[in-house]
Amino acid sequence: MPCSYTNINDLRSEETSATMSGMSTNRQGGYIDPLLIPLIAAVVLLVGVAGFGAWAYSSRQDYKNNSDQKSAVASAAAVKAAQQKDATKYAEEAKNPLKQFVGPSQYGSITAKYPKTWSGYVIKNSSTPLSAYFQPDVVGDILDQNSAYALRIQVVNQSYAAQLQTYSSLVQGKKVTVSPYSFAKVPGVVGSRIDGQISNKNQGTIIVMPLRNLTMLISTESQSFEPDFNNIILPNFSFSP
Repeated sequence: MPCSYTNINDLRSEETSATMSGMSTNRQGGYIDPLLIPLIAAVVLLVGVAGFGAWAYSSRQDYKNNSDQKSAVASAAAVKAAQQKDATKYAEEAKNPLKQFVGPSQYGSITAKYPKTWSGYVIKNSSTPLSAYFQPDVVGDILDQNSAYALRIQVVNQSYAAQLQTYSSLVQGKKVTVSPYSFAKVPGVVGSRIDGQISNKNQGTIIVMPLRNLTMLISTESQSFEPDFNNIILPNFSFSP
């Protein structure tokens, strides 16, 4: 019996040792170094920062390239606008001082002022007592039916009423509009202003004025010359009724 008791104790001792050994082994298998967690976090953060930096740099370069392109386009547009403005200003300044045309006294001493950059060509004959053409630079072929002049001044052997009647078909066709008109320097004489398609090929304006027993016509045959016609020609135009 003593021998059996000893064996049982030895077995229990062995079991206890085995259990303790197993527990020690399990603890060693599940152990994590406390320094490993901060290291992993630092690596993840570093990778995130590097990725954000690359994205930010790429975005900045893209913005810079696009911004430079937009700035270049805006700068070119500004330069072009400034050049056009300067060219317009120079062209307006080049028109002064104005030249002056004075017609024969028997036809009302017509006086017209026009830009000095324009040239004039005057014809006198029995059918048309006075016919003057004005155009920038050089007056072209007056026989060319396609020509459109900046300014024409005519005195015709026809009464005011008869001359006005020649535009009746244009009025009825609503190709032109007619309104009363007087020159600022000759307010006592009332004529008519005709605006629109004054001929088959030309858009413009004609001023029809009674001049004694004759009729005077002052016209521009191109809409591009309307500003000069309205701002220079008409305000400075005068004649002796």
